[in-house]
Amino acid sequence: MNRPSLHRRAGTPLSLIATVGVAAALLATSVAPASAGKGSSPHTRKPTVVLVHGAFADSTSWNDVVKKLKRDGYPVVAAANPLRGLSSDAAYLKELLASIDGPVVLAGHSYGGAVISNAAHGADNVKALVYIAAFIPEKGESASELAGKFPGSTLGEALRPVPITLPDGSQGADLYIQQDKFHHQFAADVPESTAGIMAVTQRPVTSAALEESAGEPAWKAIPSWVLVATEDLNIPPKAQTFMAKRAQAQTVEVRASHAVSVSRPHDVAQIIQEAARTVR
Repeated sequence: MNRPSLHRRAGTPLSLIATVGVAAALLATSVAPASAGKGSSPHTRKPTVVLVHGAFADSTSWNDVVKKLKRDGYPVVAAANPLRGLSSDAAYLKELLASIDGPVVLAGHSYGGAVISNAAHGADNVKALVYIAAFIPEKGESASELAGKFPGSTLGEALRPVPITLPDGSQGADLYIQQDKFHHQFAADVPESTAGIMAVTQRPVTSAALEESAGEPAWKAIPSWVLVATEDLNIPPKAQTFMAKRAQAQTVEVRASHAVSVSRPHDVAQIIQEAARTVR
């Protein structure tokens, strides 16, 4: 095998070195989630907080929570939950979690709670789970089943189903909250102008996702924290409390609508930080 001489290596043009350096820099910036926890020594850096939104919302529902967490020095990733099916959504999130270096605090809102419970099972870097007005299913339970376990949810009568063709060719339905009912149903304690924008930009969830049975839950092995929204009209507060007790989670109650991450971002950030402070 002919090896390039040391003399030839030493004569590499400076322009080529510069090009390689630029390419390396571009590559480094293209893998942001994987390096989300980097930037300080392993002994001082804080865990990465991964936020997972639920149905009828998107990642911007975490905006004010993100501001608080980043101001306090936490690396944050707000995942784009596909809302297509529980197992596929969880598989998508699991791949994102695997790309993150270092410990993770995983927080989910609403249907996002079911997603994080599935995705964190077997994910070694997830050290704490935080459920924000969320579903915390046992194996075999669905979000729809849990929402109807206790009285108080008025979501069903506020929904607008839209027939769709799923990727496998089968027929399904996307579920939206009717825009004129969104403020009362989802975000009663959010200013009307803000709720109006949320109604227009809401992300639909498939009916199949809400009806799909959960897999083995991560909360049986990972410490959990729960924020119960006591004015929630989507997931009855009694259901939230029942699930929190079953998961033996540290629990706080906040007088808020289902959109608690928008109306009470300080309280949401606070419980996430409480979980994060236990991570070593």
